[in-house]
Amino acid sequence: MGPVTQYSAVHLIPEAKVDPAKWSRIPSEQVVVHTVQNIEKRGITVIRTENAAEALAVLKNLIPPRAEVMNGSSTTLIEIGYEALLQSGEMAWVDQHGIITAASDDIQRAELRRKSVSADYFLSGVNAIAGTGELVSCDRTGSRVGAWPYAAGHLILVSGINKIVPTLPDALQRVREYAYPLEDARAKRAYGVGSRIGKCVILANEEIERRIFLILINDSLGY
Repeated sequence: MGPVTQYSAVHLIPEAKVDPAKWSRIPSEQVVVHTVQNIEKRGITVIRTENAAEALAVLKNLIPPRAEVMNGSSTTLIEIGYEALLQSGEMAWVDQHGIITAASDDIQRAELRRKSVSADYFLSGVNAIAGTGELVSCDRTGSRVGAWPYAAGHLILVSGINKIVPTLPDALQRVREYAYPLEDARAKRAYGVGSRIGKCVILANEEIERRIFLILINDSLGY
């Protein structure tokens, strides 16, 4: 298991009443290799890493200085240390999330959030990875997935191999039976309001070479 933070799955499983033995297993190396091959056939670049620290180092190398960065809420990004890195100011990136939270009123924040999906680099977690190569993510409003299909200049996704399931129908079922209940529990704790499956994106093919990167961690992270 990767690093544990306040809203890691281990703290939410009893409340969400989900089955990690079914939906958060570590697959065999053969399954992972086959999945990576299928993802890359779809135009997505996969970078495999052994652990959270290595994933963060890869991420730092992918994003150049002074690049505009934005991220969707992601337990995996928090677990690898991305949120702490961004708040430290160590990297010379233009932090769109910080600009949004510093805005003076709700209308301005909403407008900035809409524009942020077209950031140079948008970072996100993944809800499920199909062994056939599709990547799936859902959220309530679309703020976490709006950048995926086209808007962001580069899309960097970070995921543990525990999110790999055999097929696309399995991936969608994983969202319904595992990722969503955990996110609902997290949202209630963090915001006092539950979540729901409002907008879903399935990455089936990418036409622009090296626009989308998947940093795939050989560990169990996020949900």
